[in-house]
Amino acid sequence: MTNRPLSGLKVLEMGQLLAGPFCGAMLAGFGAEVIKIEKPKTGDPLRNWRKIYKGTSLWWLSMGRNKKSITLDLNKPKGQQIAKRLAAKVDILLENFKPGTLEKWGMGYEQLKAVNPGIIMVRVSGWGQTGPYASRPGYANVCEGVGGLRYTTGYPDRPPVRTGTSIGDTLAGLHAALGALIAVYHRDVKGGSGQVVDVAIYEAVFNMMESMLAEYDKLGFVRERTGAKLDGIVPTSTYPTKDGKFIIIGGNGDSIYRRLMYAIGRPDLAEHPEMQNNAGRVKHEAEIDEAITQWTLTQTYEEAYAKMIEAEVPCGPVYSIADIVKDPQYNARGMFETVEIEPGDAVKIPAVVPFLSETPGGTDWIGPKLGEHNEEIYLEFLGLTKDEYEDLIAEGVI
Repeated sequence: MTNRPLSGLKVLEMGQLLAGPFCGAMLAGFGAEVIKIEKPKTGDPLRNWRKIYKGTSLWWLSMGRNKKSITLDLNKPKGQQIAKRLAAKVDILLENFKPGTLEKWGMGYEQLKAVNPGIIMVRVSGWGQTGPYASRPGYANVCEGVGGLRYTTGYPDRPPVRTGTSIGDTLAGLHAALGALIAVYHRDVKGGSGQVVDVAIYEAVFNMMESMLAEYDKLGFVRERTGAKLDGIVPTSTYPTKDGKFIIIGGNGDSIYRRLMYAIGRPDLAEHPEMQNNAGRVKHEAEIDEAITQWTLTQTYEEAYAKMIEAEVPCGPVYSIADIVKDPQYNARGMFETVEIEPGDAVKIPAVVPFLSETPGGTDWIGPKLGEHNEEIYLEFLGLTKDEYEDLIAEGVI
């Protein structure tokens, strides 16, 4: 669609799997023309990750949405030359290779800047482009540990755990998308130059670690794992109900706390002089949580939820995806897009967010077939002759 806010922005996506491609998916969802380079014959490994349907990963349908897939062997000198020619015609080059790879291919920033002075190079890697760890492999699971997330995730009497998704990669992808658009604004609105956006996965994770650094620096305090609770904020946790379900309750605002205590029949705790602010409640955390737990165990989830809503206390369930697809809020907000895999075969994928009132994002097409846009990009966009194009196919370059 031509009215999408990033229409006209051209992005060359190099790399594979998650962090870089998630950034590309965000930009493509809002109208950027994202040309994705994939390895001939095999393509991005994500095409074959997790659950497969009719030969293709269901994950790929949304990760590859609105992108144009071309094949190109970047290990061949001719493939590197073609990639450099493509980079000369785009606004942004997005890559998540090991640092030094593009330089080895003759595509470092200074080299590309010589042929495309305004180019913005968005580089996503585990450890960043500099520093003693730069050349190390850097998968998100390791970077989540180094960034501090794993240490604080789980229960205090058990080993650290990971979240159920590749959160480090997607956090890095979001930082990359933000950095790309900041650089575009600087170049196109402020009249600045192109530049390098250097995103490290561990730094994207560390950026989410709230006040931990200042707390340690000034007080020597190390935040530990607290399970379903949140250290230093009371009450906020997940509580069991008598029908075997769980309800999340956040009663940590001062007035909310009092409404919560009255709702569970504990006016003594509501009016307790030491529990009128969060600092005081932290001292009585065990007593408060025990009171809430004893109450929720007398309620079904629906009963507890209704009473919390009536008392205007933030609360909610612990949803599986099966619960999510039935939820009225998700459906009212249009959080599921139904797209065709092929005629007569449709599937739900997540909608493009955030929602913009005048220029919303959306799905124009799902993750394309491998090399689906080769002719369009090589013949029309790059301007190769038909003979040159056929030669590249014969040589296995595309």
